[in-house]
Amino acid sequence: MRALHPIYTMSFARVYPLYVAKAERKGRSQHEVDTVIRWLTSYSQSEVEALMKEGWDFETFFREAPRMNPARSFIRGVICSVRVEDAPESTMRDFRYMDKLIGEFAKGKALEKVLNSGEASVGD
Repeated sequence: MRALHPIYTMSFARVYPLYVAKAERKGRSQHEVDTVIRWLTSYSQSEVEALMKEGWDFETFFREAPRMNPARSFIRGVICSVRVEDAPESTMRDFRYMDKLIGEFAKGKALEKVLNSGEASVGD
């Protein structure tokens, strides 16, 4: 049995407010965070809200996503000193993709440009 990184069992609802706070500190909005999450996972807004109430962990959150956006494979760059595209396991890679997307728009990059990463990679 493989040892899971703690993020796999961490509640998505626990981390979500941190994403929102990060965005708001940079003058961005909760709506933009939600847009990134919906773009990446294809969850509806009501589904995201329901799964947070149910306490889903990140592993379940990504595994049960209606459809992970295939354009996510074009996301490149470093988050937490790790190249997102080099994460060895798909759940960890998806977690890093979400971190990278939220980090990029929080830094001031236009949300449309961040989500257009299927045509041009999100930079370091």
